[in-house]
Amino acid sequence: MLRRWRDQSRGKSVALVPTMGALHEGHLTLVQHARRKCDRVVVSIFINPTQFAPHEDFGSYPRTWDSDVAALRALKVDAIWAPNVATMYPEGFATRVAPGGPALAGLEDKFRPHFFGGVCTIVAKLLLQVRPDIATFGEKDYQQLKVVTAMARDLDIGTKIAGVATVREKDGLAMSSRNAYLSPNERATAPALHRALKACAGDLKAGAPLAASLGEAEAAIEQAGFAVDYLEARHAETLAPVTSIKDGPVRLLVAAKLGRTRLIDNIGV
Repeated sequence: MLRRWRDQSRGKSVALVPTMGALHEGHLTLVQHARRKCDRVVVSIFINPTQFAPHEDFGSYPRTWDSDVAALRALKVDAIWAPNVATMYPEGFATRVAPGGPALAGLEDKFRPHFFGGVCTIVAKLLLQVRPDIATFGEKDYQQLKVVTAMARDLDIGTKIAGVATVREKDGLAMSSRNAYLSPNERATAPALHRALKACAGDLKAGAPLAASLGEAEAAIEQAGFAVDYLEARHAETLAPVTSIKDGPVRLLVAAKLGRTRLIDNIGV
């Protein structure tokens, strides 16, 4: 069915928006960006088991099919591709993508070593199935954006990976499907993560030392009630460590747990 739809789209530019469902305004912004860039838009919905470790939240990940479809119909997407696990990983499936470069930057990969292999394998399959001209990814998952961009380039897949700015709630919290896990008190606390990043970026732009600024930001995040996995300043393109903003462009990246919910965010300096 997908192949037939794609063949019928010959002569039209096609954009893919890969998602795991549980759509929020951030996802819909990706769809709107795709619509501005291409004639036809296909949104994939697939909760990919290979990017979850056994102790992670695959089983409890939000599944909101009816509301997702309604939101996509309202935006008049041209197709929804929602394969099942057997379609994406049929019996005997034995080939996986093993990304390097930005996938080994010591950020998300340090804490979730399985993650980018699962992401790249499924994204490669989606790109080869849909054959889009562009695919849109949010900057909220910044390392993922860089990993997928490198993968599509290195494997000559021919799809342009388009990054779209993070969409935030009014209080600054980056929109994420996992925000649904936050209790009311945790939700009130969660914007402290972005506030600390903004303050750190402002200090660095004003000439403050990098190590001291990162230390102050991490202390503020912990004081708010988070357990910090990492808070790093990295080169915005390569994700290599930097010693000052003169090594830039620089991106601040953070991952921290609030209760049982792990949140990530990033900001440019």
